[in-house]
Amino acid sequence: MSIQEHKITVDSLEWYYREAEPIGRSDLLPVVLLHGIIAQSYSWRNILPALAAQGTRAIAPDWIGYGFSGKPEKRDFAYTPDAFITALAAFIQALELERFSLVVQGYLGSVGLQYALRNPEKIANIAILNTPVSTSAKLPWKIQQMGLPLAGEVMTQDPLLVDRTLEAGSRYRIEDKDLDIYRKPYLKSSSSGRGLLSTIRNLQLDQAMTEIETGFKQWQKPILLQWGMIDPWLSVDIAETFVQSVPDAEIIKLNNVGHYPQEHYHETILQDLLPFVRCSKPN
Repeated sequence: MSIQEHKITVDSLEWYYREAEPIGRSDLLPVVLLHGIIAQSYSWRNILPALAAQGTRAIAPDWIGYGFSGKPEKRDFAYTPDAFITALAAFIQALELERFSLVVQGYLGSVGLQYALRNPEKIANIAILNTPVSTSAKLPWKIQQMGLPLAGEVMTQDPLLVDRTLEAGSRYRIEDKDLDIYRKPYLKSSSSGRGLLSTIRNLQLDQAMTEIETGFKQWQKPILLQWGMIDPWLSVDIAETFVQSVPDAEIIKLNNVGHYPQEHYHETILQDLLPFVRCSKPN
C-alpha cells in the first residue's frame, strides 16, 4: 500500500501531506493524523498504509513550519495555537473533509485537540497518543531550552537536535535512514530551525491546557488514549486524570513505549486504533 505525497497551497501557506488512499470504494470516514514538535508526518509512515488497507482514507500533513511544508517567517505566520488552528481549518476545508476521525500525538498534537473543540461538527472521534491534555502538563526542559534567548537560536539550527530529541523522547534508537528524512528540512534551510523556535516561544501551553481540560468535560464523542508508559515528558497520571474527567474515553497503556509511540510500536497501536476509527459515513 503506497503512501502518496502531495502539496497544496491554502491562503498562501504551502502544506505538504502524506496520504494513503483505500483501494476500491469505501463508506468509512477519513482519518487525519497530526504529528508533534520536532517530528513530521513521516512519523505516521507505518500507520497510514494499515488504515488504507481497512478501507480508510488516511491523511497526515506536516504542520506549517515543519517537515516539507512551507516555513513562513514569523511576520507572515504567528506560530501561535490560534494561527495553527486557523491554518489547519483552511487545510481541512481545502481537502473537502466534512467529517473525520482525528489522531494526535505530542506537543502540537494539543493544537489538534483545540481545533476539535472549536470545530466539533467535523470530528467523529479522537485518538490521543502521548499528547499534553492537562494543566499539569509542562513543556520538558529539553524543548524549553530550544526557546531560550540566544541559546535557542543556536540550538534550533543544529540538525542533530532532531536525532537527540526524537530518541530521548522515544527512548529508543531510530534508524539512520529514518533520521535522514527527519533531518533533511534542517539541512536544506535555516527556516526549519526558525519555525521550531517560533513554535516553542509561542506555544502558550498553559492557556491551551486550560481550554482542553475545560472543553473536553462536555465532549460527548468517543476518545481513545494510547499512552506510552515510559514517556520521559508526559506521565500516565496526566492521561488517567483526563480519562476520568471526560464522558466517553478509555485509556490503553503501552508498556516499554515512550513519547512517540508510532515511531517504534505501530503494530501495537494499530490493534486498537484500526477498529476505533472504523467509522461509517451516515447514509
